[in-house]
Amino acid sequence: MIIVNSFKNKKVALFGLGGSGVATAKSLLAGGAEVLAWDDNAETVEKTRAHNIPVSDLHNVDWSKISALVLAPGVPLTNPEPHWTVKLAKAAGVEIIGDIELFIRERNNYLKQHNLSDADMPFIAITGTNGKSTTTALINHLLNESGKLSEMGGNIGTAILSLEAFEKNRFYVVECSSFQIDLTPSINPTVGILLNISPDHIDRHGTFAHYCEIKKRLVSGAKTALVAVDDENSTKIYEELSHDHHNVLPVSKDKVLKSGYYAVKDELFSVKNGKPEARLSLSGIDSLRGSHNAQNALMALATLDILKIKPVELQRIFASYVGLPHRMQQVRKIGNALYIDDSKATNAEASAPALATFDHIYWIIGGLAKAGGITALKDYFPKIRKAYLIGDAAEDFARTINGAFPISMSGTLEKAVQEAHQDAGSDKAEEVAILLSPACASYDQFKNYGARGDAFKAFVKAL
Repeated sequence: MIIVNSFKNKKVALFGLGGSGVATAKSLLAGGAEVLAWDDNAETVEKTRAHNIPVSDLHNVDWSKISALVLAPGVPLTNPEPHWTVKLAKAAGVEIIGDIELFIRERNNYLKQHNLSDADMPFIAITGTNGKSTTTALINHLLNESGKLSEMGGNIGTAILSLEAFEKNRFYVVECSSFQIDLTPSINPTVGILLNISPDHIDRHGTFAHYCEIKKRLVSGAKTALVAVDDENSTKIYEELSHDHHNVLPVSKDKVLKSGYYAVKDELFSVKNGKPEARLSLSGIDSLRGSHNAQNALMALATLDILKIKPVELQRIFASYVGLPHRMQQVRKIGNALYIDDSKATNAEASAPALATFDHIYWIIGGLAKAGGITALKDYFPKIRKAYLIGDAAEDFARTINGAFPISMSGTLEKAVQEAHQDAGSDKAEEVAILLSPACASYDQFKNYGARGDAFKAFVKAL
């Protein structure tokens, strides 16, 4: 655990008692803070008492005595309306921060107290609309395989303050959502990575412009920034940072660059003094299929270079990465058919990489639709041999498809798997993909995308 000492003998209000909230409360308490914790869910409050965390209804506290409100990232800060705790804190002039801000302040203090430099305990922060988790996990894997002590947390699932305590030569690889960055005014990573930006979470950030500004904050505060230049919004941020003489390198999976890092299909290159150098081949690495993974791998390669880490067997450690659960994960191969679990693709933009990767696709799609549906995926329709529609979105998606390829109104995931298995069995193509890439949230039929992916795996293994 990382102990937060900066609020010793001070009162801290904490709202949101999920996993990161409980970890934050324990960290603050261990550092001598007086914690007043609360949640809108009464059952969650009672569970928190069992952790010996003091709970107090924040409606009834004296906010003039509070030093900070630590807010869970899932709680609205600004839109569609600020949460009631946010209104009370702002009225009292109380700063509102998140657990990653606490981590940064403690790290800054630790480096200063121990006369260490930023490079002595690197902090790598990753953001982007899509692909954050893969890049985070890949960098952490490469660091560990290179013999480094590396911790991974943040939006990827492990609360940042529950990571191992600060220590010289320990690395922290942190996935940051826009909600988390919004609560982190001091973000200052050793390496800051921006993968891409497309419209998302506008209901929480008000405007797309504000969403972009939040993403920019992470790389603006970085000692060295890596910014993808494959979409208009990220490219604009790269150009702004370059104009301001920020230490920033461009990264592209789509085009050859005169500086930075780029990919030509499966081959990764870096450019030094205007000269390109072939660095790595992703050919044959199933966990890093597709151009989106070329981008993830480029970011990871660049991070190793910036941190001056030179693995003896670079190709081997990349090849040893097994991928994330539910993100283009190969579950099984039967004959010429690959069964791919991409349940983590909960919107159209997230489904696009899988559709771009495979050529003969039996597509299992549907659930609780996001704004825009699957209209943005029409360019990939010629690759689809047949689609199997499930969940609430089935009828809407059938209208969007409008006869572009055959469909089955499967309804349930189990039926979709059985139908796709049967149909793909007669396909003579060299390789076909039975692809669960729903482009939808899962909440109509499943607890979360993980439960949906686990169900898919079970149905496939039962074939």
